[in-house]
Amino acid sequence: MADARTQRGPRQDVRILVLSASLQRQSLNTRLADLTGRCIQANDGTVTVKCMAEFEMPSYDQDVQHHDGFPAAAGALRQSLEDNDAFVIVSPEYNASMPGSLKNAIDWLSRFHPQPFSERQCLLLSASPSMAGGNRGLWSLRVPLEHLGSRVYPDMFSLAQAHQAFDDEGDLVSRDLHERLDQTIIAFMDLVEASKHYPCAKRIWVEYLGERPDPAIDRVEV
Repeated sequence: MADARTQRGPRQDVRILVLSASLQRQSLNTRLADLTGRCIQANDGTVTVKCMAEFEMPSYDQDVQHHDGFPAAAGALRQSLEDNDAFVIVSPEYNASMPGSLKNAIDWLSRFHPQPFSERQCLLLSASPSMAGGNRGLWSLRVPLEHLGSRVYPDMFSLAQAHQAFDDEGDLVSRDLHERLDQTIIAFMDLVEASKHYPCAKRIWVEYLGERPDPAIDRVEV
């Protein structure tokens, strides 16, 4: 893959979790997750790539939580989030929504305190053989993540006709699409870097569901 770095100084340390939300071994979304990981590394980021199959959990049941506690996989996924500054989810679309296994994992993690999604930067990607590229599923995925306080990046990337999109090296055949993916990831990394290392750069308060001003004077009127 071509080096997509722009003319800039050395990047400050950013650590990003990339999660493929597919359970399939030969998933197009896992291929896109792997490509995303390589792009992050090429642009001086530290990346951990995981698959949803590594975090198998029973259906959320509050009685089970109270009696048996959290499943080990929920704790492992929580730790993966907390070990990183931001996360990327690469998700297939199931019936115009997200996979049930992903929603179930979000439900389990929502019960932890402190909340591991809160105030954590997030980028959403998808891949699908369809012309829509799985984009409808990403819109549904934004809802619980934003409700839990994740700062979901406005620009999403959906790879249409993904079964024909990759070459033998795992890059995208279309250079235009490859450049757009690189630009999206780099812009997201810039935001994560600024949020982590330059918090004073924040001039306008943007309130997310699940995020509260602390202290109240953090709110800036413009």
